[in-house]
Amino acid sequence: MGFKEFMGVITAPRTLAAYKLSFTTAFLSALINAVFGLIVAWVLVRYSFPGKRIVDALVDFPLALPTAVAGIALTELYTPTGWVGQYLGVLGIKAAFTPLGITIALTFIGLPFVVRTIQPVLEDMDPQIEEAAASLGANRWQTVSKIILPVIFPALLTGVTLAFARAIGEYGSVIFIAGNMPMKTEIVPLLIMTKLEQYDYTGATAIAIGMLVISFVLLATANFFQWLTSRNLGKA
Repeated sequence: MGFKEFMGVITAPRTLAAYKLSFTTAFLSALINAVFGLIVAWVLVRYSFPGKRIVDALVDFPLALPTAVAGIALTELYTPTGWVGQYLGVLGIKAAFTPLGITIALTFIGLPFVVRTIQPVLEDMDPQIEEAAASLGANRWQTVSKIILPVIFPALLTGVTLAFARAIGEYGSVIFIAGNMPMKTEIVPLLIMTKLEQYDYTGATAIAIGMLVISFVLLATANFFQWLTSRNLGKA
């Protein structure tokens, strides 16, 4: 395959639609995990409550669960007749076989990466620092924005990057809930598998190389910002 043919494959409308869907849903799921992963990690570290060990163990559940099983379970939950989907249907929201369903699946499999990355940092942070800030007149928002977030931000960025990287290449938990409709809910890994099943090995390789380059650039950018933040904190 020459360069012209290569560009023709990776810029085809179907390929561009798959790229857009994969990276958009991966980015959205990473942002959602940044918020809820931080909340879950904070609750597990700073609070004691009945069943805490069970909740802590359930955080790792998406990592232990086979991706195909997770995909089938999420699909059953979010179909219009599922336990969750039937209530979303009342609100006019359709999750299964839509980009929303893909985002839900990617959020589910990415949450442990954020929680387990932030948790050790919060455990090492002395609560007396927050008490000292409060005694000096800082309100809760000032304590969070000026003391807590700067310390945990490198770990948070690392967790989000890992969740994003996992989401980009996720296959098993997505194909069931996505519906796999070309130009609508077809992700890049599925498009690559489709090319392979059609014995179009050069086309599959071209799409994979394109995704590899884009992923490398995004992850390198995230790692650069993480390094920059850590260096600035070290100087401070």
